[in-house]
Amino acid sequence: MADTAYSADQAIPPCPITGAPALRCVERLDAAFLTLLWHYSGRVDVGPLLRPAGTFRLWESPTGLIFFDPPVAGDAAFYRAFYGRIAAHDKLAGPETERLEFRQAATHVPSGARVLDVGCGHGGFRAYVPEATYTGLDPNFSAEDPTGTILAETVEAHAARLGPVYDVACAFQVIEHVADPLGFARALAACVKPGGLILIGTPLWPSPNTTIPNFVINAPPHHLTWWTPAALEALAGTLGCTAEGVHAIGMDRHDSLIHWMAKVSPVRCRDRFFRRTWSWALALAFAYGVGSVLDRCLPVPKRTRPNALLLVARTGT
Repeated sequence: MADTAYSADQAIPPCPITGAPALRCVERLDAAFLTLLWHYSGRVDVGPLLRPAGTFRLWESPTGLIFFDPPVAGDAAFYRAFYGRIAAHDKLAGPETERLEFRQAATHVPSGARVLDVGCGHGGFRAYVPEATYTGLDPNFSAEDPTGTILAETVEAHAARLGPVYDVACAFQVIEHVADPLGFARALAACVKPGGLILIGTPLWPSPNTTIPNFVINAPPHHLTWWTPAALEALAGTLGCTAEGVHAIGMDRHDSLIHWMAKVSPVRCRDRFFRRTWSWALALAFAYGVGSVLDRCLPVPKRTRPNALLLVARTGT
């Protein structure tokens, strides 16, 4: 069951990006319940990953960041099974992907810049910066890239091997998946020259994405953190960077189903996000069924509520 109770002697975890103690426990989630949700909603078996944790708690930090404790991240087998079923990488970063996030990010990339794209999938952002020298990192898709510009390397290994050689380093919809977001961001920053730019895209909290009941993609082992503008600005500060802006990004074709599901769901989440009740299970099924029909029949509105954020931060000189 999901509830907000926790024992008085339980340690309050620190914010993953500032180290300050969390402000409150938002709710508690049983690993068996999450495993069940993933089985029916995602059609993947996450039991071996989640069950050893027993219980997960959702916390809010002083920055507004929402984070799961413990932060159990998905492994390669999980992402092959889940992303393969929903064709996620083609939607998020395929060669013909159209994304408002990419369009906004490209405005910050000067002509001739050397660009690193971490967790790049099939390298969809490359088409938005044709005058840049592009390098992608993605161990799952490097073998499928005929150009040889997508490498099978982690950002930590890449930073250790090359150091700060890039003008711009990007990570779109990646940081929310990692167990150590600060460590990931530090490795990203270590790839950038002094005075260069870091671009980090992530889902927004609160947003349509977080109003859908029992929406398991927002839980371990998939999304481990939910981000606010203040949290991204705090991340930049912890890295020693200057936040030049946090852009709110609306929805486009890749997340249009979420737009329609949030519109039609008979339950709208506010302070609770997961409940082991038939009413919430039926609400999710209804939102998915009706939302899927609308998504196939209707275009995405030109203006939608923001569902993502893009941090633009400059490294120190």
